[in-house]
Amino acid sequence: MRLLVYDHLRKAKVCKDMIEYKGISHYEEEEAKNHTSFPCPGELLVEEHHSNYGEPWAGGRDVFEFLAENSHIAPESRVLEIGCGTLRVGLHFIQYLKPEHFHCLERDELSLMAALRYELPSHGLLQKRPLILKGEDMDFTRFGSGFTYDLIYASAVFLHMPDKLVWVGLERLVDRLKPLDGRIFVSHNVKFCTRLGGDECSRRLKSLGLEYVGKHTHDSLLFNHYEIWFEFRRFKV
Repeated sequence: MRLLVYDHLRKAKVCKDMIEYKGISHYEEEEAKNHTSFPCPGELLVEEHHSNYGEPWAGGRDVFEFLAENSHIAPESRVLEIGCGTLRVGLHFIQYLKPEHFHCLERDELSLMAALRYELPSHGLLQKRPLILKGEDMDFTRFGSGFTYDLIYASAVFLHMPDKLVWVGLERLVDRLKPLDGRIFVSHNVKFCTRLGGDECSRRLKSLGLEYVGKHTHDSLLFNHYEIWFEFRRFKV
């Protein structure tokens, strides 16, 4: 009986979100630029997008717990993900954080469809109002100003970007990262940095006001898998 009552309340909450926020139409953009006006293709309804990562979808919870613990975030923290895909990890941050405190920049249209048209409504998270924007130019001005992020992370995203664009992104993000306590986490490798050779990477990071904190080997609790994460912080106030 309790389960039936909970299910009824959950569905009522989802319906209230749909009515109050008109689905995802709270994104304030001109109709011609509104990247949220996507259809919901059939492949989303059978969750094909859960197989796009080369590893279990359930691993998203594992990555969330690793990042949340190592960055010491709280529900009132602000988090930016660069390339949130279909919200395999981001979904857990959205559930944990206060409304409007999760931001993401994503370039892939099908991933945006899955995130906005399937994952958020199906988990009853429309009222959390995450700001998920389409873009691939590392332009973060659309997220607004007057706040800093406690955590900025990119999971296997910088691997697919030109090194120059990664550095442009870091330069634009420095002032948006909370000094000293805020963290940037990058997974897999930091070839955009090591390819510079010698001490050039450290010098360039220092010129931006960033410093390398260290490397983490994250062993998954869910399956036989591990990831390498690199941690950075902003040392200038």
